[in-house]
Amino acid sequence: MHRISKIASFTRIYRRIHKWISIPFVVFLVIIGITAILLAWKKELKLIPPTQKTKVELPGQWVNVEDILAIGSSYMKDSLGKSPIIDRIDIRPDKGIAKIIYKQHFMEIQVDGFSGKILSVKKRNSDLIERIHDGSILDFVFQSDNESSKLIYTTVTSLVLIILGISGFYLWYNPRKIKRIKNNYPIKP
Repeated sequence: MHRISKIASFTRIYRRIHKWISIPFVVFLVIIGITAILLAWKKELKLIPPTQKTKVELPGQWVNVEDILAIGSSYMKDSLGKSPIIDRIDIRPDKGIAKIIYKQHFMEIQVDGFSGKILSVKKRNSDLIERIHDGSILDFVFQSDNESSKLIYTTVTSLVLIILGISGFYLWYNPRKIKRIKNNYPIKP
């Protein structure tokens, strides 16, 4: 029966670890779960602007990328009064669209790649949700380029999930193991 008491002792340790780690991190784990669901369903929930379409007549006759960037930047600065600093451009040749995404806010401009006409100006809520999900929202708020908040957040929450998974397994497994030992070696009166 020494074996059973040893397993029970380890189970109590796993229970304490599981409890004291899960209590402070439950908020972060719930946030990660909710934002993961929202990101998986971002198109269906319309959290990302739908890609516009244009008439693709001559695929090789695109407006210069520099001109597309200038169109987007001047519209963002002059018409919306927002920062024109570009984070990235997503070119969709099959749809004839260039999506311009900005660094200091969550707006997106879609430009017709053949005419240079602005087809859509909308907010990218999915980018905000993604930043909350991976912890880079703090880097965004404090305008940090080194992504230290993201690295710390993802590392700590991932380690917590691993520890909770391991301790949770033993909280499930050890009682079954004790029961199996007791069934194999019944206590004699």
